Amino acid sequence: MEFKKLTDNITIPVIGLGTWTIGGGDEADTTYDDEDISAIRTAIKLGITHIDTAEAYAHGHTEELIGKAIGDFDRKSLFITSKVSPEHLSYDDLLASAKGSLQRLDTEYIDLYLIHAPNPDIPIQETMKAMDSLAEHKLIRCMGVSNFSVEQIKEAQKYTKNKIVANQIEYNLLVRDKGRVTENMESKIIPYCQENNILIIAWRPLAKGELAKPGFKILDELADKYHKTQAQIAINWLISKKEIVTIAKSTKVEHLEKNLGAIGWKLRQEDINRLNDEFIDLRP
Repeated sequence: MEFKKLTDNITIPVIGLGTWTIGGGDEADTTYDDEDISAIRTAIKLGITHIDTAEAYAHGHTEELIGKAIGDFDRKSLFITSKVSPEHLSYDDLLASAKGSLQRLDTEYIDLYLIHAPNPDIPIQETMKAMDSLAEHKLIRCMGVSNFSVEQIKEAQKYTKNKIVANQIEYNLLVRDKGRVTENMESKIIPYCQENNILIIAWRPLAKGELAKPGFKILDELADKYHKTQAQIAINWLISKKEIVTIAKSTKVEHLEKNLGAIGWKLRQEDINRLNDEFIDLRP
C-alpha cells in the first residue's frame, strides 16, 4: 500500500474501503452480516487498512460489523475513519455520537473523525469545541470535515485549537466541479486544500461504476497502453494528484484486488494532462 501524509506523524493509505450499504443503507439489514464481516477482513488482509464509515450508515450497524471484523487485527495497523451526522453537531450530541461510534467499533480511538456535513442551524463554535474535547481526551487522533465548502472550512478552523486535516468530497473524472452535495471542487475546494495541507478524501471514485466500464475512448486507450483496467486508470488519476486519496466501496474480492492494481505504478504526466483536459467531454 502507498500512503500520504496526514499530519507530521500520521499517514493515511491512498486507497481505503468505503462501507456505505454494508450492513444496510438507511436502515440496518442483518441478512448478510457474516458475508460483510468476511469482506472487511478480506480487504484488510489484502492490504486495504483504511476503513471509512459513519454513524449514519445503517443506523450504526455498519460500525458494529467493522468492530467485529477488526478484532483479530493489530489496531495500530488500521486506520479507521468515522463521521458524526449533521443533526448531532451540538456539543453534548457530538460527544454522545463519538462515544456511540467508539462502542460500536469496539475501539479506544478513531483515527480520523469527520463532520459528515455542515449544519447551519447549529453554531460551528459549539461543534468544534466538542471536537477539541475528543482530541484532548485522545478519543480521536485527527479531525476533519466532509462536503464542506472553502468558506465552511475556514469558519470551522477559526474555532478549533487543532488543525482540520481532511475534507471528504465527491470527486472523480466525471464529477469535477459540481457534485451531488458539493460544488466548486476543482475551481475552489481542491486548490484551497492543497495550499493549506488539507487532505482531500475522494468518495465515489468510479462514479458508481460508470468509470469501470469500457466506452470512454481515452480511458480505453490508456487501459491498453498501461495494461490496466479502466477503473485502475481512473483511480490512479485521482491519487496522482497532490493531497488526494480515495475510498472505494466493494465487498467482492476480485474488485478489491483490482482496486489495489491502481497503485505501484504512475500515469505519465502527459496522460494525466490528457485526462484533465479531455475526459470531461468524452462521454460515450
